[in-house]
Amino acid sequence: MQKKFWKMHGIGNDYIYFDCFDWQPDDPAALAVKLSDRHFSVGGDGVVLIMRSAVADARMRMFNADGSEGKMCGNAIRCIGKFLYEIKGMQKPVLKVETLSGIKTLSVNAENGVVRSVRVDMGAAELRPSRIPARFEGERAVNVPLVADGKEYRVTCVSMGNPHCVTFVDDPYSVDLEKTGPAFEHHAAFPERVNTEFVRVDGRNELTMRVWERGSGETWACGTGACAVATAGVLNGFCDAGAEITVHLRGGDLSVSYTPKAVYMTGPAAFAFTGEVEI
Repeated sequence: MQKKFWKMHGIGNDYIYFDCFDWQPDDPAALAVKLSDRHFSVGGDGVVLIMRSAVADARMRMFNADGSEGKMCGNAIRCIGKFLYEIKGMQKPVLKVETLSGIKTLSVNAENGVVRSVRVDMGAAELRPSRIPARFEGERAVNVPLVADGKEYRVTCVSMGNPHCVTFVDDPYSVDLEKTGPAFEHHAAFPERVNTEFVRVDGRNELTMRVWERGSGETWACGTGACAVATAGVLNGFCDAGAEITVHLRGGDLSVSYTPKAVYMTGPAAFAFTGEVEI
């Protein structure tokens, strides 16, 4: 069958979106693997299904390029907000989206019917290692040692619906991410694999990061990763709780505010193109 898709991105973190209100693919994991190939198919960091929900405006399912399902994706959920507002006609200032990590609240900033940015209440950051999950002792894993690929790093572990390992370095762009990223992703300390961020402190409440995402490799942006990085910045004393923290990513900037009760992420969402693909 021929199915329409929307290619959308949040500062370069690009996914292939399907309107699944009245239809759903039989094997979305296999579909994600097939369509994410950048040489022989559409190309993207994965596939996102926008589905009906009994408890929210819509339900999100996200599959990485390797077919694994993610519980949450910050850039994708902003794009879903734009899709619901502009394509599905849900033109209201607040939207709710059901995810595998709970219902998220989106505040939409629109002008003349076009969504310019979306602010997402990402919920509280999970810091307990057993809930991330990460194999570290104690109530938090903040600035703790971890040996990966023969080198010792100081890491901070956070879950924003999926696990993240944040390490502060002098220059994230000098890291051999193709080698070091998998060493973190498949480290024995992370039983469900992990997303890894390498971060430079540029100033008070200003950070630059690169990200290696489990199941996708290096991506141009990661919304949950930016939230984890801002959280780690506060916990390590580089940023202020409650402040708007600017996080520079390869594809652009996100604004993140950390509080103990919730992390808020603000950023753009954009359409790239639409098309039809045979499924």
